[in-house]
Amino acid sequence: MQLPAGPAALAAPLLALPLAFGASAATALDPPALALALVLLLLGLVSLLILTGGIGLIQDPLFCLLVVFSFVSAVDLLIALEEDGIVSGFMELYVREGDPHLRTAHGLLTCYWDGTVHYGLCLAMAGAAGRRKSYRGLGLFWLGSLLMSAVVFLLGNLIGKYSPELSPSFLLNLPYLLLLTWAGLRLFQQPRALPSLSPEQIAEEQRKPLYQRPWDLLLILILILTAAFTFFRGMVVLDCPADSCFDYTYLHEPYLRDPVGYPKVQMLIYLFYLLPFLFLAIYGLALPGCSWLPDWSLLFAGAVAQAQFAHLGSSLHSRTPFPYQTPDEVLWTFLLSNVLYALGPQLLALRCLRCPAFFLPPARPGLARAKKCQ
Repeated sequence: MQLPAGPAALAAPLLALPLAFGASAATALDPPALALALVLLLLGLVSLLILTGGIGLIQDPLFCLLVVFSFVSAVDLLIALEEDGIVSGFMELYVREGDPHLRTAHGLLTCYWDGTVHYGLCLAMAGAAGRRKSYRGLGLFWLGSLLMSAVVFLLGNLIGKYSPELSPSFLLNLPYLLLLTWAGLRLFQQPRALPSLSPEQIAEEQRKPLYQRPWDLLLILILILTAAFTFFRGMVVLDCPADSCFDYTYLHEPYLRDPVGYPKVQMLIYLFYLLPFLFLAIYGLALPGCSWLPDWSLLFAGAVAQAQFAHLGSSLHSRTPFPYQTPDEVLWTFLLSNVLYALGPQLLALRCLRCPAFFLPPARPGLARAKKCQ
């Protein structure tokens, strides 16, 4: 008997609580008892995968990966709750010995996002996989969010002030990145869910000039403003000598000067990766037939959503040193600018999902005439 896919993905994170508690208690065991506990743990995980996936795991190995990542999400949520004093006695050993960087404000916000949003996405995708429905869109949003989370956290650990505290367990992140890369390749290989539109409908939508598409025009303006803010903050973290950059760093967003490294890495990723995509997205909104835009808009929407949540929350969190916290005088300006900044990529992804005809490849004239004659 197998569980449905949705409850199956939910079952794995439920093991996080007893396993975390058992790992903390295992430090007091003798070596033979500890070895026995590890063997029982491995057998339990294998049994869970067999129970929850069965033959379906072979048919869709990505489902197996979703179960594993949902378990990781539950562990991250336990870490965040324990560090904030809500629970205790579960993850102290791992955080102290394995990854002390999770005690930073950025680490805690990343754990909260992983334990809520990423877990919810894993559950939704597992349910879709069990019903043999496409979850490509959800998967691309999830992939972008996870990639941004992992890259910023790992690079910040390497260049930030806590880099001397890196332990050999840091190398465990390499298989994590390889799994994410494999998942991304699998998601992009899944077939797209194309809308049932005739060639005439596609051609009619793509014939509209930009001035006849006011919402696209407004979206282009939003993306231009987002690109300008991206470039400006990139110059700020690159120590641009302009007075406006100096004033912004000290008076509006002092968190950008925090030596932990995460905000600097975040702004540089925005500058070198998000900024070119924004210009490409503007091009894709102006000219029809850019079939690559819907997929990449979902990927960047997930990445920016996660990044802005972690960045905004870290700027206000009590674990950020007081000189780097956002001043009360500019709090609402800071919140408004960062929320609007995160909104642009989400609106772009929504535009691509709601009205995909403009981004479909134009139908060949011969094919359109043949369908019309049928």
